[in-house]
Amino acid sequence: MNNRLSLAVFFFAGSMWTGGALCCPSSNAAYRDNVMSANLQDRGAVNANPQGSNKIEFSLKDYRGQLYRSSDFETSVIVVVFMGTECPIAKLYASKLQKMQDDFAGQVQFFLISSNQQDSLVKLGHFVRSHQLSIPFLKDPGNLVADKFGAQRTPEAFVLDSRREIVYQGRIDDQYSYGVQRAQADYHYLFDAVNAVLSHTEIKIKSTEVHGCIIGRILPAKTGGAVTFANQISRLLNQHCVTCHREGEIGPFCLTDYAEVAGWAGMIAEVVSSNRMPPWHANPDHGEFANDARLSDEEKAMIIEWVEAGAPLGDVEQLPTIPEFSEGWRIGEPDLVVRMSERPFEVPATGSVPYQYFEVDPGFTEDKWVRAAECRPGAREVVHHIIVGIRGEGEFGRRRRGVHDDLDSEWLSATAPGAPPLQLADGYAKLVPAGSRLIFQMHYTPNGTRQSDLSEIGLIFADPQSVKKRVLTQQLHNARFEIPAGDPHYEVQASTRIERDAELLALFPHMHFRGKAFKYLLQLPGVESEILLDVPRYDFNWQNSYVLKQHRFLRAGSEIKGIAIFDNSSGNLANPDPSKPVRWGDQTWEEMMIGYFDLAIDIAESK
Repeated sequence: MNNRLSLAVFFFAGSMWTGGALCCPSSNAAYRDNVMSANLQDRGAVNANPQGSNKIEFSLKDYRGQLYRSSDFETSVIVVVFMGTECPIAKLYASKLQKMQDDFAGQVQFFLISSNQQDSLVKLGHFVRSHQLSIPFLKDPGNLVADKFGAQRTPEAFVLDSRREIVYQGRIDDQYSYGVQRAQADYHYLFDAVNAVLSHTEIKIKSTEVHGCIIGRILPAKTGGAVTFANQISRLLNQHCVTCHREGEIGPFCLTDYAEVAGWAGMIAEVVSSNRMPPWHANPDHGEFANDARLSDEEKAMIIEWVEAGAPLGDVEQLPTIPEFSEGWRIGEPDLVVRMSERPFEVPATGSVPYQYFEVDPGFTEDKWVRAAECRPGAREVVHHIIVGIRGEGEFGRRRRGVHDDLDSEWLSATAPGAPPLQLADGYAKLVPAGSRLIFQMHYTPNGTRQSDLSEIGLIFADPQSVKKRVLTQQLHNARFEIPAGDPHYEVQASTRIERDAELLALFPHMHFRGKAFKYLLQLPGVESEILLDVPRYDFNWQNSYVLKQHRFLRAGSEIKGIAIFDNSSGNLANPDPSKPVRWGDQTWEEMMIGYFDLAIDIAESK
């Protein structure tokens, strides 16, 4: 069995990553040329502060080479926002900042500044065009201006009054954070600070903790470090990270290029230390899984040592070959490709998009056995997940509440960032009965630019005579619950009985924003229950599946039980509204309690 992702949505693809990488070397020769010149940067011109003054002035060029001096602007207020072209949270705030500049035109001058060593002028220009910005976007070579302001992350906002002294520093508002996208902001820190300065009133909140990406400063290199990018770090990244963090994939930046990786070194150390990346949430005390994505303690220590040593390059002759990935379909050439619809779906630049459902007739006049399936996003940057279900007759027939209301069907395949396609072992396959229709459930997460999506699924069929095991995606669920308002630890249970001998292949729990923990238990007749999977810190941003390293035989009469814990309190930063009780519902601001699992049964038993 492959790594599968359950029915769900998640923001920023894990700790916060969305959107394909913009620039990467296309060959090992380009790779080596790039790393050899990584430190040859034009440090530009920056005006230092007058001795003993709190006044801040700067002089920087934009991506076209036009020089901007803060002293040339006579507006009452200057707003400086440190931005990163690849930071997902920064992308989401671009249109907000442009609107504020338009609203305050003539009174306030906004500047965006990139101090990331990995942000090229090409990337700055692409960011400006993609987000249709008129705000000057300036490059800070050598991060001298960031050092002057004391900026640490992107996006981080500073308000300068008429004396050009800092009167506010911190977040723009509280709408977006790590893995959190609220429907709207509760606190508008930057807007309120600017209004206070313009109205000559006191700023109520003068600083806030910033949520975002660490600025990719030029790190002070130390000599004699045992760990280098060329030797150890590049190989570690190739093994664990490059599948997603490469050109055209979901990772927001490349991890194949030294200059890029060095710029993200601080952020890499942070997300690795906090176990936000790679995304894996199973308690190692229970179960062994074929797709375990964890880094070892030794690998984590190696990354931290490298960053603390200034992210040294090392001997470029030791650089490994960049991994090669297959172009096009990862499952091979499909026997059939089915598009979700005849027309693309237009994804807005911002806001929340409810699940979209598309019903397609693949034209099957006979039963089909599927041994491989791959869902391919059309607009990878904003397609959060795709689930394709089967709606048919007979045993597959379910209540029809309308195709646009639910995914009321048998599960065929799915994808989400980092998930491999469905590729079953020889003799294993899923059945799509004649006359069935395919239901595409699409979840989109706007990333700051308008996108057009036309996703599809590719199918490879098995010879019916070769199929020995039929694979079914089953579930235990409980839809009869109400989570009290403000409850930080509400338990919901569900169980299901296995009616025939089967092989257990994979487990994938599913909840929404208030999901806190999930546990699967196996109860065999006359035997004490066993923990199959324990997810003590459920992360809605990553809907991981957990593929058993060894298939588990389940005798008829076995029971699988699920225990879900929900956090509906204000302490859950992803909670849309802790003041309201929550019930079952399809949308992410509602809740679900589902424990999916894959079973394989003998083909003779499935008829």
